[in-house]
Amino acid sequence: MPDSFGGFQMPKVLSFACALLCALSAPCAALAAAGHPTLPGAELSAVWVVPFACMLLSIAIMPLLLPSLWHHHFGKIAIFWALAFLVPCMIVYGFSVTLYELLHTILLEYIPFLILLFSLFTVAGGVRLKGTLVGTPAVNAAILAVGTVLASWMGTTGAAMLLIRPLLRANAHRKYRVHSVIFFIFLVANIGGSLTPLGDPPLFLGFLKGVSFFWTTTHMFLKTALLSLVLLGIFFLLDTMLYRKEGCPVPPQPEGPQEKLGLDGKINLLLLAGIVGAVLMSGLVQMGELVNIYGVGVEGQNMLRDVLLLAIAWLSLRLTTQECRELNGFSWAPIEEVAKLFAGIFVSMIPAIQILRAGTEGALAPLIRLVSHEGEPVNYMYFWLTGMLSSFLDNAPTYLVFFNTAGGDPAHLMSHASTLVAISAGAVFMGANTYIGNAPNFMVRSIAEEQGVPMPSFFGYMAWSFGILVPLFAVMTFLFFV
Repeated sequence: MPDSFGGFQMPKVLSFACALLCALSAPCAALAAAGHPTLPGAELSAVWVVPFACMLLSIAIMPLLLPSLWHHHFGKIAIFWALAFLVPCMIVYGFSVTLYELLHTILLEYIPFLILLFSLFTVAGGVRLKGTLVGTPAVNAAILAVGTVLASWMGTTGAAMLLIRPLLRANAHRKYRVHSVIFFIFLVANIGGSLTPLGDPPLFLGFLKGVSFFWTTTHMFLKTALLSLVLLGIFFLLDTMLYRKEGCPVPPQPEGPQEKLGLDGKINLLLLAGIVGAVLMSGLVQMGELVNIYGVGVEGQNMLRDVLLLAIAWLSLRLTTQECRELNGFSWAPIEEVAKLFAGIFVSMIPAIQILRAGTEGALAPLIRLVSHEGEPVNYMYFWLTGMLSSFLDNAPTYLVFFNTAGGDPAHLMSHASTLVAISAGAVFMGANTYIGNAPNFMVRSIAEEQGVPMPSFFGYMAWSFGILVPLFAVMTFLFFV
């Protein structure tokens, strides 16, 4: 794959991912190995989570205290905190365990995550809404509502990447824009993805475990609809108040003939459907292990999915004009920022995930024991523990931990719906609590900042989410999980 398409330079980090993927495809790269010891989550103390905590604190604090240093060196800082885990791990548990854990995270989690995000970012960035949408409260609420509906069928990342730029352009003339992006993250990048396995990775993992495709649609609909309508109502009232405070501004009229409302780059809508199809295929088709790198098996359907996703991104870049992307404000900066930061997050997070997977034998045992009482599930604790841990850790493995803690039998869990609903709702809804709670959150923030929206800091965003979402989650707890 060439390094540039249509005048847009391909990010170096994606060039590296492509090269690594090609290397994995080569037969000579297959090293038969099995039985590699893994990091013993039951033995790990909370000290092992310090690099991950420092990684989060760096994201939260350094942009405020040392903005110049952070802006120029955030990639190096992310690598430093990754090494802050890897080096002690190598000293204590040896080279074999460290290499296995690193390869497992990079090959099976980080690279697929990055490729999916890259393809969605590239394809959605080629769809431009022509004409002028004026960011009135009604128009903004409509964009959020449409995105909320789309999120369950094209994924939260796909819906977010498709609609964030039209929302930003519609509000470019507004003084108060931050709240629109924050509610966009709440609804489109998280809560809207709760109705099908296509919406969010935790639900897709549940589908792979045997949960029926439309089970979440029927059992989550009332909760999702109620929460979405309340949030849309709060947003509309807040946006109306701020809109009037601004004096109901009207955007300046462009010179010359005005574009009619329409879509440019419509081929990308078909390519978005192709991305959804490729992801769904990887869950339905079993091709078995294709290569094995130091005990880390890469399955054929997952490698095929990643190749298809890169091919779809390539087609998008070839079939979309450079003018369309430039008018859409497209650049590689947001995906490069996410790629660098999440490399540090994924690696430094390894011990936290292993402790969580250790369940009642790990350092989080007191928390894990809270989800049951005398052999009966405590559904409100399933909701809150799954949710709060998903706010800071990867919500997909967190969902699986509590899915297995609840018994792991999909037929039983589907028949005892309240527990599985609590786990599903916690994993999806509370991904909105922080910037790192779900993949598109940080991407939306990066795109908004690139286009001049002064987004709040890590803790500033949490002030919004804990002030608005947590009280609503408390109400939902009493309505549905007690």
